[in-house]
Parts: sequence; structure tokens; C-alpha cells
Amino acid sequence: MIPLPFERGEYRRRLEAIRKEMARRGFDLLIVNDVANQHYITGYDGWSFYTPQMVLVPLADEEPVWIGRAMDAAGGVLTAWMKPENVVGFPEDHVQQSDRHPMDWIAGWIGQKGWGRGNIGIETEAYYYSAKAHERLTAGLPNATFHDASLIVNWVRAVKSDAEIDYLRKAARLAEGAVRAAYEAIAPGVRECDAIASIQAAQVAGSPDFAGDITALPPTILGGENASAPHIMWSDRRFGANETVALELAGAVRRYTAGLARTLQLGPTPAKVADTGKAVIEGMDAVLGTIRPGIAAEEVEAAWRKVIRRYGLKKESRIGYSIGVAYPPDWGEHTISLRPGDKTILEPGNVLHSILGMWMECWGIEVSETILVTAGGCETLTKFPREIHVKS
Repeated sequence: MIPLPFERGEYRRRLEAIRKEMARRGFDLLIVNDVANQHYITGYDGWSFYTPQMVLVPLADEEPVWIGRAMDAAGGVLTAWMKPENVVGFPEDHVQQSDRHPMDWIAGWIGQKGWGRGNIGIETEAYYYSAKAHERLTAGLPNATFHDASLIVNWVRAVKSDAEIDYLRKAARLAEGAVRAAYEAIAPGVRECDAIASIQAAQVAGSPDFAGDITALPPTILGGENASAPHIMWSDRRFGANETVALELAGAVRRYTAGLARTLQLGPTPAKVADTGKAVIEGMDAVLGTIRPGIAAEEVEAAWRKVIRRYGLKKESRIGYSIGVAYPPDWGEHTISLRPGDKTILEPGNVLHSILGMWMECWGIEVSETILVTAGGCETLTKFPREIHVKS
């Protein structure tokens, strides 16, 4: 057996919180399609989500059920905390067939279990849950009434336990190592792909004490004209002699992710880059000076906006979001956002990735921190110099 990330008691506490919300909404069963939420509830960890899989949480005090491809059920027995009979595999002859669908079989199994009636909450906003899957599942359960239950689990996840925070601290060490590797590898004439190879080595094998995971978002290094597009991928392009390079990297341990963005300058720092860097770093100081329990998320963004307005700058996109356990293609939790209009009140145990990116024409600057809300204020889990790193 692969050691569980957490004690079983933690999983039961999570279930208690989820069921409390299910009861409030009148759900008899919750169908969980978000892969990160599945892991959060069960501990199951495998790269099997390219075929349909789900976790079923009944309102009754029973263990949840993981359902996925038959060949991956063995992985469920190895990694999930439930008893083996609560790990269920649908037949291999339902995989990627034109005349049948896994949800046909899964609907039948749910019905035989006696869970096919009443009110069923289902995550409809999930990356790997297709329109066809939803159509076939609901058609196979005609006696149920379905309700959108997206983000129920995500909001439970928004407050981290001490054990989760420990993984995030470890992930932060890997993120710092990834930025150090980037600083060392990137130089004029070096290919982007070769720099990425060094970064990924640090992300996965950067500590002798624990393993790194694949991060939910790939490493992002933005140099030259690419720096104006914040999510463009690497290539075999070579870095120029006088480029500003924005780095958005992360570390992940047991799927818990800490993000860390920094900026590298090859050659002398242009005045416009230095001035914008000063504004961004001052803005981060304002963010960190504002975050504390009882503050609304929008107040944090307002503190940042007040700073950059003095410099004649503006940023349309949000400046942060809740972060924690994550699977591709995204490491955000889709709950708290640091932006105007988000009135979520911060509380101890929230963890935020505040990313202050300014993407200009042919250059950009990024600075971020992974921030824990504490009883007395906040703490940056990532601890790395924020100044633009100049490499001449």
C-alpha cells in the first residue's frame, strides 16, 4: 500500500463538512467529477482521468465510492483510504467505444446500489466531465432529480488543515529551487526548452527528503515578444542578449501546489522595467500588509490597485486566488479571487497565490507569493528575493 497523504480522521472530517452542505441543500448523493476534489475526498492518485471517473458521496454515513476504469481500480486500492469494495472499475469494453459509454454502466451501478432516486448533486463544472458523459449519466438515472453542485467541495478545501499546510511548505521549497534553477540556466543563446528541462528537474527531484509532483500548470518562461502573452508555451527559441524574462513556476508535493513568479533581466535593466518592477514590489508589500482574517478579498486587490495607480499603471485581471491540491490543467481552487466584487471574508487557513503580473509590449514582469492567512495576519510560504534578478 502507498502511504496515505493524511490520517483517515482527516478524510472523515472532510466528509463531515461536505455532508453538512449536502444536507443544507437537500442532496441525497453527491457526484464528484473534479479530479482534485476526488483526490481530496479519497486520496486516490493516478493519471487515469482521461477516461471517465467519479467519486460518489452518499449523505448517509458510509465511505465514499471511487468509480473509474477497471484497469485503474488496482490503483484505487493502493492509494485510496476506503475499503477495497468501495473502489469500483467499469468494464474495459466500455472504454472509448462508439456504441456504449462508461456512464451507461455507472448509471446502472448507481441504480443497483439504491442511489438512483431522490436529489443528486453533481459537479457540472469540471474539466474532464464531458457533455456526452452528463447526457448518458442523467439518461441512465431517470428517477433522480439532478442539481448543480459545483464548488461545494472546493469551498471546503479553501480552509487548510495543519497537515495540508505542511505539504504546501514543502512545495514552496521546491518552487524556490525551480526559480534558482531558472536563474542559473537562462542566459543569452540558451534554448527555452533546455531551461525548462533544468526547471522541471528541480521541481521533481529538488529535495532529498520528499518527492516533487508534476505541477498542474507547466513552467512558464516568457522572454522577448512572448512576454506580452502570459500563458504561451516554450519552444526552441534562444534567449536574447538583453531580454526581460518573466517566470511563473511552482512546486508540488503530494499534489499540494505553491506558486512562485519572479523576473530575470539579461543585461542592463531598462528604466521602464526598473520602474514597473518597483511598482509591482511595492504593490506586493501592500497586498501582504492587507491580508488578515476578517478582510474581504476585494480589499486586498484595492490595496494593490491604489499603489499601481500612483505609477500610472493598471491591471484588468485578478491578482490572486485560492490554491492547494491540484491536478492539470489548473492549480487554482476556483473559489476565492483577489479582485473587485469578491466579498469573501478571509479566514485562518486560507492559502492564496497572489500573482502580480504586468504584461507590456515585448516585455513583462511577474512577482508572486503563496500566502497563508494566519490568526494574526499572513505568512508567505514562499521565501525568495522579490527584486528583479539581473544577470549580465
